[in-house]
Amino acid sequence: MFAGPIFSREALTSPRQFRHFLIRSGYVAALFLLMYTAGQATFGWQQVRNIGDIARFGSLVFQIFSVVQLTLILCFALVLAGGGIAQEKDRGTLLLLLMTDLRDRELVWGKLFSGLLIVVVLLAASLPVFFLVHLLGGVALDQIAWSLAICAAAGLAAGSWGALVAFWREKTFQTLAISVLGLVLFVGVAELIIGLFGSGSTVGQWAALLNPYRALLDIWNPLARHTELGVVQVSAFGPVLAMSVLAVLLNVAAIARVRVWNPSRGVHNAAVAEEKRDRDATSAATREIWTNPVIWREIRTRAYGRKIFVIKFAYFVLTAFAVASLYSAGAPGEATAGLMAPIGTAFIGLGLVSLILINAQAVTALTSERDAKTLELLLMTDVSAKEFIFGKLGGILYNAKEAVLIPLALIAFYAFQGGLRLEYLIYLSFGFLVLVCFVSMLGLHAGLSFESSRSAIANSLGTIFFLFIGICIFMMLLVEAHSSFFLQLQSFVVFIGVGSVGLYASLSHKNPSAALRVSAGVLPFLTFYAITEYLLAGSLGVCLAISTAYGFTTLAMLIPAVSEFDVALGRTTLDKG
Repeated sequence: MFAGPIFSREALTSPRQFRHFLIRSGYVAALFLLMYTAGQATFGWQQVRNIGDIARFGSLVFQIFSVVQLTLILCFALVLAGGGIAQEKDRGTLLLLLMTDLRDRELVWGKLFSGLLIVVVLLAASLPVFFLVHLLGGVALDQIAWSLAICAAAGLAAGSWGALVAFWREKTFQTLAISVLGLVLFVGVAELIIGLFGSGSTVGQWAALLNPYRALLDIWNPLARHTELGVVQVSAFGPVLAMSVLAVLLNVAAIARVRVWNPSRGVHNAAVAEEKRDRDATSAATREIWTNPVIWREIRTRAYGRKIFVIKFAYFVLTAFAVASLYSAGAPGEATAGLMAPIGTAFIGLGLVSLILINAQAVTALTSERDAKTLELLLMTDVSAKEFIFGKLGGILYNAKEAVLIPLALIAFYAFQGGLRLEYLIYLSFGFLVLVCFVSMLGLHAGLSFESSRSAIANSLGTIFFLFIGICIFMMLLVEAHSSFFLQLQSFVVFIGVGSVGLYASLSHKNPSAALRVSAGVLPFLTFYAITEYLLAGSLGVCLAISTAYGFTTLAMLIPAVSEFDVALGRTTLDKG
């Protein structure tokens, strides 16, 4: 095949795995569950006979499906395409691939399309569901076709970007962090250009072609740009072509530089340093190690690779965009989408990126140790479970301190200017810190629970994505429902119940416990309560619900990780007392 033997092997072996069928059937079931929840939130238990109401419901479902699928495709393409290559680097098997007679394009395209295989499967599995939505009315076939084309082109571009970064950088965390920040900054720069030059200008129109979400909006409302008489043509040819060309350029760059970047300079420097130590072992300089050697390694060494400042610089640039958006959003009292003030939107956007970066660093802190075969060396030492877990957590929070402090500084500055009351500042800060602890422990928990690094990363980041996407869906449907809390709870009870089952399956993959079972049952319900309380202008209730749900889940993962560390990693430390 044109992608070479790497993709051929993946295409032949993936369908033999049970998870291949579980993922695609589960994705279709999740779409049907979302459709049922949207129907319950819109109509409730009343019988609908009006064709117009059904058509409007079909249009609403199509919009929800398309934006959710685009978000998932972008996330999966980044994580799977980039993570697969980064895993090869951590294990040292990429060097073996470079020593074969594989062409550069076979290596790049083979790893890229292997990572995107599950993305293509999910897109194909969603086709019947979208056509079923067409039977409800309110959406045309060309709208469905172009929405799927936008998802495919955006996924190809995102996967190409993730593969390029993975071949460039040497550590998994750097790959995931730069990929996510690069995607967010790319969309932000496109929107900034549109805001500066105007959507009607030539520059603004070219920039709009590179934003898949803006292309979806045009597909949803084809009449918005159609000012002439005649048949309305629904087309997204421009955005699809632009994102496809972008993907080609990224692939050309990766193919041209793959053997320049790999093997990395770090491999050569390590060999030179080892040779130097062998020649002059007696005069080698030593460094004093702290009482906890794990946190010393996390903070005082390059455990996450060289040039980590690239990630921090990108995060500072993203912060600058968030602050700049506050000055272009209008008056402070104007609510974004009728839900929150511009400062709240900026804080939530920046906070979500921070939580994703912290979770990525947490899960790769353990998977990188396992792939590099250094986890076994740690298990042979007298490092205790508390030293290992708390050392990893301390290193994660220290290395990601900018992602924690900058969002807090943003809302603190807003409160200092008198835009936020002190009690609200305390609620926001405490709730955000609880979420930071949750995502940190979730990453370590996934790394302990899954032997495969790819499964651990996908499970950890996937849990974060689905939690926040579920929150966005809740808010969209609750605003649409306009009903009492009791009726809303009846509408979402199936969605909450299935979410609890999925969360329990993820958290208790290896070591189930009663605390994790309670956490999986309580967390979705309290999250739903926090959303409804926020929409009813609550404050303390939101903070208490978030802190209770995510704080208890954090403890439910932390305590077994320390007390049952031997069971999780397979060693015996009972003789230590």
